[in-house]
Amino acid sequence: MPLKIMPKKKHLSAGRVPLILFLCQMIGALDVPLDPKLLDDLVQPPTITQQSPKDYIVDPRENIVIQCEAKGKPPPSFSWTRNGTHFDIDKDPLVTMKPGSGTLIINIITEGKAETYEGVYQCTARNERGAAVSNNIVVRPSRSPLWTKERLEPITLRNGQSLVLPCRPPIGLPPAIIFWMDNSFQRLPQSERVSQGLNGDLYFSNVLPEDTREDYICYARFNHTQTIQQKQPISLKVISVDELNDTLAANLSDTEFYGAKPSKERPPTFLTPEGNESLKEELRGNVLSLECIAEGLPTPIIYWIKEDGTLPVNRTFYRNFKKTLQITQVTEADSGNYQCIAKNPLGAVHHTIAVTVKAAPYWIAAPQNLVLSPGENGTLICRANGNPKPRIAWLTNGVPIEIAPEDPSRKIDGDTIIFSNVQERLSAVYQCNASNEYGYLLANAFVNVLAEPPRILTSANILYQVIANRPAFLDCAFFGSPLPTIEWFKGTKGSALHEDIYVLHDNGTLEIPVAQKDSTGTYTCVARNKLGMAKNEVHLEIKDPTRIIKQPEHAVVQRGSKVSFECKVKHDHTLIPTIVWLKDHGELPNEERFSVDKDHLVVTDVSDDDGGTYTCAANTTLDRVSASAVLRVVAPTPTPAPIYDVPNPPFDLELTNQLDKSVQLTWTPGDDNNSPITKFIIEYEDAMHEAGVWHHQAEVSGTQTTAQLKLSPYVNYSFRVMAENNIGRSVPSEASEQYLTKAAEPDQNPTAVEGLGTEPDNLVITWKPLNGFESNGPGLQYKVSWRQKDGDDEWTSVVVANVSKYIVSGTPTFVPYLIKVQALNDVGFAPEPAVVMGHSGEDLPMVAPGNVRVNVVNSTLAEVHWDPVPLKSVRGHLQGYRIYYWKVQSSSKRNRRHIEKKILTFQGSKTHGMLPGLQPYSHYFLNVRVVNGKGEGPASSDRGFHTPEGVPSAPSSLKIVNPTLDSLTLEWDPPSHPNGVLTEYTLKYQPINSTHELGPLVDLKIPANKTRWTLKNLNFSTRYKFYFYAQTSVGSGSQITEEAITTVDEAMASRQVDIATQGWFIGLMCAVALLILILLIVCFVRRNKGGKYPVKEKEDAHADPEIQPMKEDDGTFGEYSDAEDHKPLKKGSRTPSDRTVKKEDSDDSLVDYGEGVNGQFNEDGSFIGQYSGKKEKEPAEGNESSEAPSPVNAMNSFV
Repeated sequence: MPLKIMPKKKHLSAGRVPLILFLCQMIGALDVPLDPKLLDDLVQPPTITQQSPKDYIVDPRENIVIQCEAKGKPPPSFSWTRNGTHFDIDKDPLVTMKPGSGTLIINIITEGKAETYEGVYQCTARNERGAAVSNNIVVRPSRSPLWTKERLEPITLRNGQSLVLPCRPPIGLPPAIIFWMDNSFQRLPQSERVSQGLNGDLYFSNVLPEDTREDYICYARFNHTQTIQQKQPISLKVISVDELNDTLAANLSDTEFYGAKPSKERPPTFLTPEGNESLKEELRGNVLSLECIAEGLPTPIIYWIKEDGTLPVNRTFYRNFKKTLQITQVTEADSGNYQCIAKNPLGAVHHTIAVTVKAAPYWIAAPQNLVLSPGENGTLICRANGNPKPRIAWLTNGVPIEIAPEDPSRKIDGDTIIFSNVQERLSAVYQCNASNEYGYLLANAFVNVLAEPPRILTSANILYQVIANRPAFLDCAFFGSPLPTIEWFKGTKGSALHEDIYVLHDNGTLEIPVAQKDSTGTYTCVARNKLGMAKNEVHLEIKDPTRIIKQPEHAVVQRGSKVSFECKVKHDHTLIPTIVWLKDHGELPNEERFSVDKDHLVVTDVSDDDGGTYTCAANTTLDRVSASAVLRVVAPTPTPAPIYDVPNPPFDLELTNQLDKSVQLTWTPGDDNNSPITKFIIEYEDAMHEAGVWHHQAEVSGTQTTAQLKLSPYVNYSFRVMAENNIGRSVPSEASEQYLTKAAEPDQNPTAVEGLGTEPDNLVITWKPLNGFESNGPGLQYKVSWRQKDGDDEWTSVVVANVSKYIVSGTPTFVPYLIKVQALNDVGFAPEPAVVMGHSGEDLPMVAPGNVRVNVVNSTLAEVHWDPVPLKSVRGHLQGYRIYYWKVQSSSKRNRRHIEKKILTFQGSKTHGMLPGLQPYSHYFLNVRVVNGKGEGPASSDRGFHTPEGVPSAPSSLKIVNPTLDSLTLEWDPPSHPNGVLTEYTLKYQPINSTHELGPLVDLKIPANKTRWTLKNLNFSTRYKFYFYAQTSVGSGSQITEEAITTVDEAMASRQVDIATQGWFIGLMCAVALLILILLIVCFVRRNKGGKYPVKEKEDAHADPEIQPMKEDDGTFGEYSDAEDHKPLKKGSRTPSDRTVKKEDSDDSLVDYGEGVNGQFNEDGSFIGQYSGKKEKEPAEGNESSEAPSPVNAMNSFV
């Protein structure tokens, strides 16, 4: 029975002899290993390992580097041709060849131009065994030319016309990337109406006023040189119908003016391509891009179909708002007629593109290096395909085989060279060239004739030591020609190893996945070919793992006492462990208090600094284990009490009775710390899928030390155990050894399966994938199935990788689908999954709501009703209806200027809604649209309605102008929102006295056509408050208020001054002064005699604080109360220092009687005081005015 060959594995241990791949078939590559033992006597023809691309575009600002690297034995030499002739690099000082390489470096930075070195280059690598050649490398410098200067006239169009803004970028190398931006380097927005074509032009299906701008700029970015070129800005102005009519009206007479009409709606026509048919040719493997851009009003929508088939799933993409159809990795099967259809509500137009897919040559079977021994036979096969069929040409060592030296061992049969009875001197490098009009392929394949018996490169008698239950790798690196076969044997007389427990790698290494004790022994590697045989022996020893069977325990000790940590280690008897104690992961303190014997660490005279984590680490040459304990130092206590603590963790975990779906776990309990263990908790780790994450497995009673555990397939289990008592739960035990269960088919399917479309023609199926633990085996995949719910189609299925989404393209719009997702792996399928329902993608609704009715509730509220659209026309999930409404004109001002539209959305299937906040006495229009998850459908016909009158707003302004003695003029602006026809204005006003008390209210009606009114017969120097509001037939609106003051009568004031200067008045004042003087003298005399003056008696009786003594500085008396009405005089009413009397200090002045003066004293100073008749104050207009006191009151005060 042959050895079982498994896939090559990567997890080889470090430090091992490199594993070298030699295994090959008759026609295959055999690399001579670069082992020092073989380099001296093995030869190999050259092989090109690295070269520049066929079409090599270089940056003219940098040095030109043309790569050519090759390997061979002896190392090859290099030469170049340029444009078919030998290129002597020694004659050009700017050209150097990289040492040990064929790479050319052309120095053009300091001098020279890149254009000088344009051409077709080919590299040849040659040694004594043959010559390999590179591809023809076409070297061209990149170019980024400027735009030709041109004068671009501004473009003026009518709203709705179509437009193409040409770009016509300069031809660069490689071609430029085109995009449109404005002066601020912001990309211009594109949509179904405005988009950029493949040629770079900007297409407008119809223009709108918002397209008006002066900075439409086409940019060309040349990535190779990292430069951007800019075209001159293009100015576009879109004139609306109203603007165009205004322009015509300003330039034409009445008899010439007919009025411009808006662009009519029109069916689509194609802007590109032209005509009804066109041709397109594309090469296999490229991206096929088909473009159709149409103009029309409304904006057309583009659809694509393939006339004689369906568009390929997973390779078809729509770009540029579906104006561009792209098919990736195009093949000959994609040839055919493709039709684009442009539609709008007024019609449709079609264009057919005949696509032909050609193909540059591509490999079916490229020739492979051939290593033969003398006398062997072999073949080189060179098979390529293309459209048209490529021609196959053979070369040997770079020379056409027809003119190459004769070789009797080879025979050419079209695309195959047959070698018979080859000889060592006939080693050569063969080139196969497959070419057609679209390109070529060139492959080098050497025929190396070697006669080498097997050699074992791995050292003999190596001893491999491996810990039990771990993988073992036994190396056997080899070489030979013909290729040797490898066999492994165990023992001196054993048979070839071929059981399932062994894996033979391609490089000869033998792997024992799980080494057991019985794997110990001597293994022999045997390499054979027809020239001989070689063998090598290695030895394998399986060692028991090192384990800590008694771990150190956590301790709490008193300061000054002694503590001991125990650490017992069990190990293989042939391995000598080294026990090391650490404190907090570092070395122990170098103090005599710390002593270590065989199994114990003892610390005497414990101090607070000794607290921490102590670790016992056992090391051997093959493995390492450790265990830790925490020491906590506390203050001494008089009487130590028993320590009650959580249990110590279990230890010595062992797995036995290992089956596919169960295993037995055994452990040793730790110390219970004076509280009996009540239960053990078992956890597991899946090192393959969730390393480091522990999950609950089982619980058993505190008396058990074994547990039978159920396992899942394809899980790399490790277990740990925790003990629990009444105090709490212990820390986890050390993890057990790992146990890998066999794989099985999944036992569950993914959850959360959903089907929702993101485009009108797709269905996106999503699900929550299984995690690694649930996969039950390698190669987790998903079988995604779907079919239309209401159709008779069979299930369509596809198997995808371990992902969470699959997109089904080409589906009808918003159709219910039945979906199921089933898990599978390399072993098999999960159970049949549940079927869920989803929907393909939504599209915009097709039908507008009908029978729209409006019921005006009041001047600010209207109710709208409509008929629902058919559910089939919604083409998606019905989300509701949306009302657009706007005020068109005001009934009072006939203002036809549109304002911003308002939108209200009503959820679900409601067929009515209320429009609040309307403007009274206005004309509105509205339309209704249905809304789904994709967007809005078409609008219903606009429906107009009127709102009734309402009350007006307040007048916009109210001003009082031209105040006089007895009149005030009011000017106002009408209300900004009359909300109806104004019937009249109402003006109410009333005077305000000095204490802000309001007088009688006067009500006045004013015609509605007035904006100015004069009030006459008002009181002079009086403040008035005005209330003003407008009225409609509905009622009164909001009022506006204002205050103003009439002016002072200067003529009367002047007359008062004149009276005060009359002789008779002066005489009267002198008599009054004389009388006052006599009274004062009598008063002083009576006071000196102890008599009392009546006023003095009142002062003494009442101690009136208002009575002031005579001031010495101004010779005036204080104020006394009137004998008749006992009203107090105003305190502080003396004449101010500026010889004026304030108006607010007296309302009984001469001014009040029409005889007022400016408050000046008479020349004789005969004015003594004033009588205060009122308490009210009245603010003056502007600065406070001063008034003279009334002489009548002055005299009355002494009556």
